[in-house]
Amino acid sequence: MTLTPFTPEELKERAIRTRKLVTWLIILAIVMFFAGLTSAYVVSMSGGYWVDIKVPQAFLISTGAIVVSSLFAQLALMAARNGRSGTVAPFLSITLILGLVFTWSQFRGWKELTEKGNFLVSKVLDNKGVYGEDYTIRFQGVPLIKEGEKFFHPEDVARIKPLNADLDEQRNTASSFFYALTAAHLAHLVFGLLSLLVMVVMAVKQRYTAADHAGLWSGVIYWHFLGVLWVYLLSFLVFVH
Repeated sequence: MTLTPFTPEELKERAIRTRKLVTWLIILAIVMFFAGLTSAYVVSMSGGYWVDIKVPQAFLISTGAIVVSSLFAQLALMAARNGRSGTVAPFLSITLILGLVFTWSQFRGWKELTEKGNFLVSKVLDNKGVYGEDYTIRFQGVPLIKEGEKFFHPEDVARIKPLNADLDEQRNTASSFFYALTAAHLAHLVFGLLSLLVMVVMAVKQRYTAADHAGLWSGVIYWHFLGVLWVYLLSFLVFVH
């Protein structure tokens, strides 16, 4: 019995299917990671003190940058599919630049957080800004009332028992989760930026053709995923947080 070897076309097709499978498995693993992280976030909100933190304005710039960059990444993929290899590199370059803008905006957002007293590790009373606008402290979901520098539970109508001594011992868990979510996303995005850089070099060498652009497909799909993931995280921080 003789075994018929695979033809070059069959080997190429198998390699493409393997690359696509690996891409989807990586995305699935990241989805599971962030699902666990956001679940832990929700559980932490359910008990004790919690700080509602206003989402930094810079994160809105981040959102615009990554959404537009995803559009240019798709244009690069479409150009390769249609055999217009000369336009792939410019589209990818714009995607890379917008990815760097996103990264810059993230650091700006973190700076806004620290200016308002929200650090990776901080206390509830470290918060600065306008109470009720920049931040709100809740106890088991109920917003506290701030009068002067003192905080009271709404049921304490006579304002007999200020909660400052108790609050001074509380860690700002919300701030820690805020950094954990956004930093974890940025860490995955750095890998995407490196992939974009490699793809730009490959595109300049016109390695992507209508018949062979599996590597470009994987990179663009991953980049789209990062954009969707960021929109989800931002929506989570705005509406759930």
